[in-house]
Amino acid sequence: MKSTITLTDEQLVRLFIDGESQALEILINRHKNRIFTSIYLFVKDKYLAEDLFQDLFIKIIENLRSKNYKEENKFVQWAMRIAHNLCVDHFRKIKSGPIIKTSDDRDIFDVLDFKEVNAEHKIITQQSHKQVMQMVSLLPEEQREVIILRHFADLKFKEIADILQCSVNTALGRMRYALLNMRKMMQEKQLAL
Repeated sequence: MKSTITLTDEQLVRLFIDGESQALEILINRHKNRIFTSIYLFVKDKYLAEDLFQDLFIKIIENLRSKNYKEENKFVQWAMRIAHNLCVDHFRKIKSGPIIKTSDDRDIFDVLDFKEVNAEHKIITQQSHKQVMQMVSLLPEEQREVIILRHFADLKFKEIADILQCSVNTALGRMRYALLNMRKMMQEKQLAL
């Protein structure tokens, strides 16, 4: 197998379809942090996120083996769409929307990779991220989804629009309103990040 650094996601997908199982492992390792973080931010439960993450890769394997992957799609965008659908399906099953909690969200720091400069900087960073996550959790679901997909999954607005099955302008509008709502929350609580 060629050097994994030089292989694109599409080449790795093709290798997996052709029987090279190590190619999928490389894909998973390449994108696991941002996909898992996005799932976690949607469901707000580390163990549920782990279950959904495993379900995601079972679905990916099934789709790849049945040749339901179209190469014009970017792998990570395709995987994020499946992950988003799994999260939506989960909430439909329990017949409620995402749980909004403003209590201590420290588990997020187990997922995100923050560099430690010193103890004081770490505490300030954790407090800032906690405040941001609390504000994000208070946003309406459509705005929260766009924030998570853009800033935590690092997707482009076209990719977000495809995942959420809306227009790019709608995704941009949701982002604008989310940022306005977050700015309003910061002013009301007089927060400085």
